[in-house]
Amino acid sequence: MSIRRAVITAAAPDQKSLPLQRLVDQQGQTKSALELILEECVQAGAEEICVVVCPGSSKDFTNSAGQHANRLTFVEQDDPRGYGDALYRARDFVGDEPFLHLVSDHVYISHNGKGCAQQVVELANRENCVVSAVQETRENMLPYFGAVGANGAGNRDDVYEVTSVVEKPTPTRAEQDLIVAGLRSSHYLCLSGMHVLTPGVMEVLGEQISSTKGSVALSDALNKSAQREQYLALRVRASRYNIGVKYGFLKGQLALALSGKDRDDVLTELLELVATTRGEA
Repeated sequence: MSIRRAVITAAAPDQKSLPLQRLVDQQGQTKSALELILEECVQAGAEEICVVVCPGSSKDFTNSAGQHANRLTFVEQDDPRGYGDALYRARDFVGDEPFLHLVSDHVYISHNGKGCAQQVVELANRENCVVSAVQETRENMLPYFGAVGANGAGNRDDVYEVTSVVEKPTPTRAEQDLIVAGLRSSHYLCLSGMHVLTPGVMEVLGEQISSTKGSVALSDALNKSAQREQYLALRVRASRYNIGVKYGFLKGQLALALSGKDRDDVLTELLELVATTRGEA
């Protein structure tokens, strides 16, 4: 398997501007969230990148793409029917090839010096199959993520054979169907918005779009794909921060700062801030 293309979805109403917001990266450089995602794709080997956007947004995204703007192709999602539908809009771009897919509202920070997407692509290349990045996640965060049911795969403690995928499961559903051996109590493997997908997954999405008039979810397509083809989950050596949730942008920026060259200065400023600020009664 060789990954040459990547698809970034940014067509949800709140994603029209969210990926364009600017952060300071680990080297102290100011970049848009979009630039950080593009860097993940390029580091993983993607040469061409499709961004699925709301109608009329492509110019703003081009202006925020930095040095990777020339790699971009835009597809608009008019008459939107959900996340799965947005991804399926890139079917002509990816053709019959496997591809890397990332969402546009996450910030990723590697813990081992190797890019998060690169870790996923390397496993997909080796095993020639669908791979999703997952992160061990507390039960109280289940309303924000899809989660997988899985079994251990081989001798590695960070790779799992996916048996099911559920979008934003309730704690009861998770406890019944998504317990994974080896995880801490009340922790689950949640999707991190980063995948290597095959033409088979796009085929399932096409079937769902043809058979329903409602919203189409990627998690449903992944769940069905787990029954059709090999599907692995990789617990990436990284952390992901959803910048679209409450305080998510703040957490993402702090994580970047505390893992970068200005860590000591940032810690000093934070301690001073904590010392001089108190909550209202």
